[in-house]
Amino acid sequence: MYDDRDSVSRTIDWLTVLLFAICVIAGWLNIFAAVYDPEAKQNIFSMSLNSGRQLLWIGCAVFIILVILLLDYKFYEFFAYIIYGVVLIALIGVLALARDVNGAKSWFEIGSIRIQPSEFAKFATALALAKYMGRVGVRFDQLRTQITCAILLGVPALLILIQNDTGSTMVFSAFILVLYREGLTPWVLILGAFAIFVFVLALIVPQLYLVLGIAAVGLIVIGLTPKKTFKNIALVLAGCLLIAGVAIGVDKIVNDVMLPHQRARIMVLFDPMVDLHGVGWQVIQSKIAIGSGGLAGKGFLEGTQTKLNYVPEQSTDFIFCTIGEEHGWIGSLIIISLFIGLFCRIIYLAERQKDRFARIYGYSVASIIFIHFFVNIGMAIGLLPVIGIPLPFFSYGGSSLWSFTILLFIFLKLDAHRNQMTARY
Repeated sequence: MYDDRDSVSRTIDWLTVLLFAICVIAGWLNIFAAVYDPEAKQNIFSMSLNSGRQLLWIGCAVFIILVILLLDYKFYEFFAYIIYGVVLIALIGVLALARDVNGAKSWFEIGSIRIQPSEFAKFATALALAKYMGRVGVRFDQLRTQITCAILLGVPALLILIQNDTGSTMVFSAFILVLYREGLTPWVLILGAFAIFVFVLALIVPQLYLVLGIAAVGLIVIGLTPKKTFKNIALVLAGCLLIAGVAIGVDKIVNDVMLPHQRARIMVLFDPMVDLHGVGWQVIQSKIAIGSGGLAGKGFLEGTQTKLNYVPEQSTDFIFCTIGEEHGWIGSLIIISLFIGLFCRIIYLAERQKDRFARIYGYSVASIIFIHFFVNIGMAIGLLPVIGIPLPFFSYGGSSLWSFTILLFIFLKLDAHRNQMTARY
């Protein structure tokens, strides 16, 4: 008799499972370090601490893994749209039923447990996108496909943005990497990078000087153009006007549209003194904590910045500060290497899939985890705005841990059955 459990145990990618387990255990230990009080003789298993509660979430995650691996691999594609629809309903429901917490309405509260639907929207959207693009004959160079993908990604992103959860909304930009793998023109990535460059310039260069600089560059380009035809000159001028318009628009949005706390999160990148009692304080203390770890760190449970609570949200958004302070440059490098190894492994597994659904979903997994990793660490070291997204498998929180666990292990389940899937191109 065919035993699916035996099949999965033999075909699942145990290297990825090992990397996952190391990350989760290391995260649990660092959560304890972030909340540890040496004078209170605290126990890592105490349910009064984040570490004790995180262990409970880890236990639930293990149960979730078992359920995922026991379900038929066809379940995830068959019910992809239904899962996506349920999550959309939850995102709408949280707007109506949730109470406001720090300016955001993002959590369902059941007693002392808080569930954040936006975390689960990531894997639900990945499933829906993979199911749609995995259909035979669907190509990304078709306008209908592009519009459908934009709707699939845009609806949950918009609902999360309405919740005032900008960080989780930004995570949906990770799907651009998936679409690029499936045929999105590289010009979108180039234009996106250029838009970011202009955005940064508009923040640090006075508007008048920036416009004059753009005009000067335009004149130089026209002067160097071999064929000074009307068409070529018009294209250069149109490009300059567009860039100038974006620059002026950025200034208008930042100063007149954004709320004060949103503006502070951006401006603090250039001058931490802008908001010394808020985001600026977080960034300064985060850098101090990480820098104080030196080469090898102060040792487990020996972080002074951590113990004195200088860095707010240190067991969640700023968990990397604990790693940097207590384990130093070497420990930070090890953690970063773990994530890089995980990304490379997931991409390798995605590329060996015979089925487009599994491949597209695999790239979604890698992209979502990568954007969280990149933004969270960039935020902790002051290179990116403080937007409050967790470090996968490390930050405290049940919703975060469960959503990343589901995201990863659905893919591992699909990969374990790759030889049973019919190739679709």
